[in-house]
Amino acid sequence: MTLTQLEYIIALDTSRHFVQASEKCFVTQPTLSMQIQKLEEELGIRIFDRTKQPVIPTELGAKVIAQARIILREANMIKQLIHEQTDTMSGELRIGIIPTLAPYLLPPLFKQMREKYPQLHLIIKETITEEVISELKNNRLDCGLVVTPLLDTSIKEDVLFYEELFVYVSRKNALYDKKYVLASEIKPDQLWLLEEGHCFRSQILNLCELRKSSDFHFKYETGNIETLKRMVDKSDGITILPELAVMEFSKAQMKLVKRLKEPSPAREVSLVTHRDHIKTKHLQILKEEILKIVPKQMQKLQNKKVLEINY
Repeated sequence: MTLTQLEYIIALDTSRHFVQASEKCFVTQPTLSMQIQKLEEELGIRIFDRTKQPVIPTELGAKVIAQARIILREANMIKQLIHEQTDTMSGELRIGIIPTLAPYLLPPLFKQMREKYPQLHLIIKETITEEVISELKNNRLDCGLVVTPLLDTSIKEDVLFYEELFVYVSRKNALYDKKYVLASEIKPDQLWLLEEGHCFRSQILNLCELRKSSDFHFKYETGNIETLKRMVDKSDGITILPELAVMEFSKAQMKLVKRLKEPSPAREVSLVTHRDHIKTKHLQILKEEILKIVPKQMQKLQNKKVLEINY
């Protein structure tokens, strides 16, 4: 059994396709197939069921692959320990980020990191929280930028900031003339929400107590906050926006933004890693650069209340 063979079975498990796995490992497909077969013969089991399309692990094979990920993570830790002591910021950093943060954090973050650390290669995956957690556990990501708490003992959470939530209303809506809005004043049939699977949607349902409502319906669902804003602009509806989404609003747009009564509802944003993460130096730099982007007042919980998430 070799580390290379373990890399091959992980690559095949990730892609579920021999050709794609071989390309990822920079070997020919016959070479990858042969090495996996040799490992199966050594162990005396079938790691993959080749009769299925796409190829899938057998029940015992899935356990072998899970252990292989742990072994490779530990092996890579040795390299990373040496790398952090002898090298500048280079290599790659794989980051997962949720869609409700990406449009507002990534552009300035990319600019700063590219200028200060040109040898560091950032690999970004925009996806929902559940997938970020899964990718961290399978060593496909080094860290994630998500909303917490996650309540997962295998994941470390380093809180970065707190985003206040604001009501965004149409000029045609009855709430337009209000300075402050009560959650109870938000009518379910006027509320535009993100689609299922987004933690932000879950927090809004909790904020407005819509889980208890039996008479609301959603006219439209999307995974994009910017789309929700446009839908409100073209209707008499309402949506909820996180603080970063309103920071660059014009004076005219700010007239559509209403605060909720204090303590203001907020979401907690954290840099999350697997408990066995190894890129300490890279992650510390990433955290420092993010905090340079986020206003100081957002880095404290003053007069804010973190909303619950239902995963």
